[in-house]
This record gives sequence, C-alpha cells and structure tokens, in this order.
Amino acid sequence: MELKFKDMAFAYASVPVLEHVCLDISGPQFISIIGPNGVGKSTLIHCVNKILSPTAGTVLLDERSVAEYPQKEIAQHVGYVPYTSSDTFPLSVVDTVLLGRHPHTGWRTTDEDLEIVYTTLKQLEIDDLAMRHFNELSAGQHQKVMLARGLVQRPDILLLDEPTSNLDIKHQLGISKLLRQLSRENNIVVIMISHDLNIAAKYSDNVIMMHKGGIYAVGTPQEVMTRENIKHVYGVDCDIIDDHGSPHMIMHDGEDTVLPQVSGSVCLDTSSE
Repeated sequence: MELKFKDMAFAYASVPVLEHVCLDISGPQFISIIGPNGVGKSTLIHCVNKILSPTAGTVLLDERSVAEYPQKEIAQHVGYVPYTSSDTFPLSVVDTVLLGRHPHTGWRTTDEDLEIVYTTLKQLEIDDLAMRHFNELSAGQHQKVMLARGLVQRPDILLLDEPTSNLDIKHQLGISKLLRQLSRENNIVVIMISHDLNIAAKYSDNVIMMHKGGIYAVGTPQEVMTRENIKHVYGVDCDIIDDHGSPHMIMHDGEDTVLPQVSGSVCLDTSSE
C-alpha cells in the first residue's frame, strides 16, 4: 500500500502545526520519524489514521484520499499503537489484544483470531500474561500489550508513537529489531516516532527528520543523521561514529570543562538485627 502526503497542512484553530508536507512512502520498510518536541510528529501520523483531518492538502492511501475511507476500512489497512493507553477496564490481556481483530471479524471471535493473538503474544514474549488483567500490568507491559493489539490487526501500515518509551534497554532493542523484521516478513510499512536517535539509526531503513512543522530531511540514517542536520534541528553538537554501517551519535552538552568529582558514599547495611 502506498502512502502519500500532497502539500498537506494541519492547524489547531489559527495555530499552524504542519505546513506543506509532501512525502511518498511505498514498499515494505521500517521508518523512524524523529525531531524535537512540538514539531508535529504525532499530528502527522494522526492524519493518516483519521484521528485528525488535514486542514489543507490531502493524504492518499493507494491514490485514494483518506477522507474517503470509512473508519472501519481504515482500521483494516492502518494499525496504530498510541504513546499511552487510557484503557482502565479489567479486561484480560487476551481480550484486550483481541480488540485489534475487530476491524476484520467484528465481535465474533474465531479460532484463527485466537491463534493470531497467541502467536503475537509469544513473539513479544508476553504469552505468560495472557490471562492477567490489563489494568494490573506495569507501564512496560502495557506498552507491549498495546503493540500486540496493533500487530494482530495485520495492517498494511503500522503507526507507532514512541513504542519503546516505557521499556528497559534490552526490550527497546528487542522490539525495534522485531519491528524491522515484521516489516519484511509481513510485507508492511512500519512507521515509528522515536526520540532515541541511536535506536532509530540502528534499525530503520529510512528516517524522516522533522523541523518546525515540516519535513527537513528524508533518507537513510546515514543520509539524514549527520552532525549538521542534528545541530540545525536539535541545536546540539555531536560526534558520529560508525556502528557496523549505521551512524551512532555521541551528544555534547556544550561544555568542555570536566566537573570536579564530589566526595560521598552509599552504604548498604547487611547486618542482621
């Protein structure tokens, strides 16, 4: 499925958020959207899944305007994993993930649906949580369950808003690697908003760098994540080293002086009373 933005803009009342966005995306790939806070990253993907409607221009799925798609049909093609979930009802993890099958099967659960759900839970290494209540889980477990719900939709395009934000470093790497793998195995476009530049550089096929409500640069991590671009967009100096063909950024805080080390101690009393 091809995704195109044609001179798209979005504004809240009279406050512009996105302007003159032109972008063509096609073919199975893993894309990261990067950029500082407030540049319109979440707004951009919300204009794809009809959470928001562009105030100018258009978004096309296979040459058809998103505005023409019924919401259920959009959900059959576009999966979405939000930054956080407001779900607080005491559904089990299985039932929560099964909601992702609703666009395809309605409220009738089939054996195929359950097989897809359990296969996905196993992929994400959370099959042991299947019968736990969703509202009893940790923030990191919530994030993985929401990712599972997006994956079971079997979408053509999967949109993720910082899907690794509540995960420890091991699971951040594992999920990012899995998303790249799924883009190839399932022949889909995976688009992830990320604030971790090094994870984006390591796993993405292409990167969209945003700045001041527009697209500043598009291309491979090597093409986009340069010292000059990071300095201009983030206002931060960095050194870039090669990490097995991917750029790895070492950020500088602008101070060359070494802070003096302070004295102090941390003690652990292991004596028994």
